[in-house]
Amino acid sequence: MILNTPPPSGYRPCVGILLLDSAGAIFVGERIDRPDAWQMPQGGIDKGETATEAVFRELKEETGIEAAELLGISGIWRSYDLPPALAAKAWGGRFRGQAQLWSALRFTGTRNDIDIQTEHAEFSQWKWTDPTTLLSEIVDFKRDLYAEVLAEFQTHITQTSRTPPTT
Repeated sequence: MILNTPPPSGYRPCVGILLLDSAGAIFVGERIDRPDAWQMPQGGIDKGETATEAVFRELKEETGIEAAELLGISGIWRSYDLPPALAAKAWGGRFRGQAQLWSALRFTGTRNDIDIQTEHAEFSQWKWTDPTTLLSEIVDFKRDLYAEVLAEFQTHITQTSRTPPTT
C-alpha cells in the first residue's frame, strides 16, 4: 500500500514497528533514558526514504534485527503530542510530537539475531510481551495510539498466536 498524504503539520514523520514473534508476542524495549518506559521500535523517516525502507532501517538500528517479514503497513498517520516540557527539548523544539505510519512484521530469526547494543542504542533491555501488559507499561501519552495500532493489526496478532514460539 502506498500512502500519498503528508504527515500532519507540526509533527515529525516517523514509522512505528509492531514486531511479532511466531507465538504472537510483541517485541518491546525499555528506554535507556527513561527506566520503566517500554515501547515498540520507532523512528524518523529520512528524506527520500519510503516508509517501508524506514521500517527495516529503524528495526535494524534499534534492535539489530534483519530477520523479519512485512505483514502489513497502515494507511493512516497516527500522531501523539509530547508533554510540553519534552516537546520543547526534543528535536530542537521543532515538533509538537510525532506522526507515525505503523507496520506489523513477523520476526523470522532467533534470539541470537536480536542485539540492542547498537551504535546508537535506545533500549537498556528487551522482552516479548502481550497486548495488555504492553498497554499498561507504555507512557501515558502514547497509550491511546498503541491501542489503535493493536486494534488495526489484531488479525496478525491472532494469526501468529496459533504457531509455536520462536526462541
